[in-house]
Amino acid sequence: MLQRQILLFLRPVSRCSSLPVTSRPCSSKPSDHDPPVENESLLENLSIMGVDLPSARRRQPGVLRKLLTNEQGLAHFLKSKGADQETVASIISRFPRSITRSCEHLEERWRLWRNVFKSDREVVGILSRSPESFFRSSDNKNLEKNISFLMTLGITTKDLHRLLTTAPRTFSNSVELNRNMVEFLKSVCLSFDGKDPERFARTVISRNLYVFIRSTNRIRANVEFLSRSLRLSNAEALVLFQTHGAQILDLSHESLKKNFESLRMKLQSLGCDDADFKRMILNYSLVLFVSSERLNEKLDCLMDGGIHVKQVIQKPKVLDFSIDSIRQRLHDLNRLGYDFQKNGIAVLDTSKKRFLAKLERLSSAENEDTRSV
Repeated sequence: MLQRQILLFLRPVSRCSSLPVTSRPCSSKPSDHDPPVENESLLENLSIMGVDLPSARRRQPGVLRKLLTNEQGLAHFLKSKGADQETVASIISRFPRSITRSCEHLEERWRLWRNVFKSDREVVGILSRSPESFFRSSDNKNLEKNISFLMTLGITTKDLHRLLTTAPRTFSNSVELNRNMVEFLKSVCLSFDGKDPERFARTVISRNLYVFIRSTNRIRANVEFLSRSLRLSNAEALVLFQTHGAQILDLSHESLKKNFESLRMKLQSLGCDDADFKRMILNYSLVLFVSSERLNEKLDCLMDGGIHVKQVIQKPKVLDFSIDSIRQRLHDLNRLGYDFQKNGIAVLDTSKKRFLAKLERLSSAENEDTRSV
């Protein structure tokens, strides 16, 4: 199956000879020496196309000084794939460098993307939301090599979609750089006596799409700090870093240490010991993304609302909600006489729709009790 996928990925591509000739030159290589002033002819063309010139100028001003561009060819190409004029204008406005790509480059890159995505419509939809993901890199061969490498690693099609759209810089890296990260992740698994390093690497990548655009030094420092500071067993480390813990590996090391120490001290001030702190991190390490000031504010709000700190340790995802949301939910529940000690705090960690439905049921029950009296 994997061999068939790779052969399909490497199939030949038809060039863009069918595209109409544009009124401006088409070049795959930008001018080495841009003129000092903006190209008036280019500005006029872009304005007619509906491009937001102030936005384009703010994002990539150098493009507007180029002599050789392909805005008309780009527009024809995208329209042939199903994009409308408004979408074309929006793409250029948000990523002006797209007009420097040649017809051949566009056809080749589209082929590579279409071997990952199901339809032209799907690719157009992604470009309309995030044009950078498609146009950022101009090296198609490097993109092809990276996709092939990730496929041989066993990365799922779904995760390839997510990497291309969420972390496109992954494909600007050299294949060797990405391979180094994979080998490093395998070594992390082996250091904790893991038995399946390839699966470990795939899992971390799936959980944290930004891992390829961080340095191995940063990931190593965070892994060593967490395993040492929490005194993790090998089994605990393997579970943590293959679940929610994978997502904090790319946090800056200084931020991780600062948030870690602040949370530990705050819990100590509330009567918790190191075992409680470790339990909270193992339950939901993403609390370490929250700044120390904001985290302290949320914990104080929960304590003032009648929640015991041990309940938060068991259900730390409640700290993901904004302080305003926490405060409002506590107010609504306390107004109805909700007993957190008896019923727990899971009700706080629900979607808005489910929370409102819960409030409605509690309110109805309260009304029934009032009528029976």
